[in-house]
Amino acid sequence: MSKPSYTTPETVLTDKTRVSCDGASAIRGGEGYRPSALGHPRVWLEIDEHGYVDCGYCDRRFVLRGGPADGADQSTLPDIASGASPQV
Repeated sequence: MSKPSYTTPETVLTDKTRVSCDGASAIRGGEGYRPSALGHPRVWLEIDEHGYVDCGYCDRRFVLRGGPADGADQSTLPDIASGASPQV
């Protein structure tokens, strides 16, 4: 039996330390398409000294451009929810 591998989380680069996530803002759009029906309640997240934060609903990772996590292998970094300490 093969061991499941961890996939890199969906990553969004940002220039701001405070970001919002609704789980649908990066989903395809178009005439008559309502991506908000596929998302989650909008939450506001704060990027701390680690340089990234994960959305607790959809696991989307927001990475501060030029921060300590920018350019790092995201699959090796622990999950960090807004306001939480990473569990290593």
